[in-house]
Amino acid sequence: MAHDLQRLAVAYATNRTPSNREAVVVSAVPLVRSVVGRLNIPDHPLAAREDLENVGLLGLLQALNGYDPERGTPFVSYAYGRIRGALVDYLRSIDALPRERRRRLAEAQNAIDILRQQLAAEPSDEQVAEYLDITLIEYHTLLRDAQCRFALSLHAPTDSDGEQTVIETIPNEETQHAFERIDRNSLHRYIGTLVKDLPEREQTILALYYYENLTLREIAGLLSLTEARISQILGKILLTLRSRIAAQQAVAS
Repeated sequence: MAHDLQRLAVAYATNRTPSNREAVVVSAVPLVRSVVGRLNIPDHPLAAREDLENVGLLGLLQALNGYDPERGTPFVSYAYGRIRGALVDYLRSIDALPRERRRRLAEAQNAIDILRQQLAAEPSDEQVAEYLDITLIEYHTLLRDAQCRFALSLHAPTDSDGEQTVIETIPNEETQHAFERIDRNSLHRYIGTLVKDLPEREQTILALYYYENLTLREIAGLLSLTEARISQILGKILLTLRSRIAAQQAVAS
């Protein structure tokens, strides 16, 4: 698919006719659907799969209009970043999480970072809750909020070019497609190391949720945990990854 799409994109860049544009769009529909399929789609009336595919197609058209084959970037890599970016921006625009909850999530992420430095280890849920001066139940509710709000974090770009995401650094050769094999820089390797250092159960949950596309309920059944607990674990993983990535970027800058 990547080879055919490249040929069609070059043909359109050379001769921008409606028929050449249509040929690219038709050929790229599987790419758009693949990007949509890898997203954590929220339970929102404006986030139906058809709506998201339409948003992805708009991102594809933007990529096609701005693509210059003379720069040497494969069209699939260029388009993939623009499609994903359009989808992430759209989903963020319909995010209905109240501002106060967003503020509390930011505080929780900061608390994890501070406690990790103080303890030289990953803090427990109880330690984070105590630091935030909230109950463990309240903290677990925050983690569920994090799972709902930050699930896209593993699909968000980790560089200014928008060509690589956190989730793509998690080793899983069987699920990688040709259009997703993008060169990794030092930050990507660092993220991959972070994921590998997670406990085995957390790595398993990430793989089941993002690669196998299992629901929280299905994962809970496999691991003999409650659906709420799986949501909490995912939320904590995402908060932890975000804080450590932010810390690394601060050092690098």
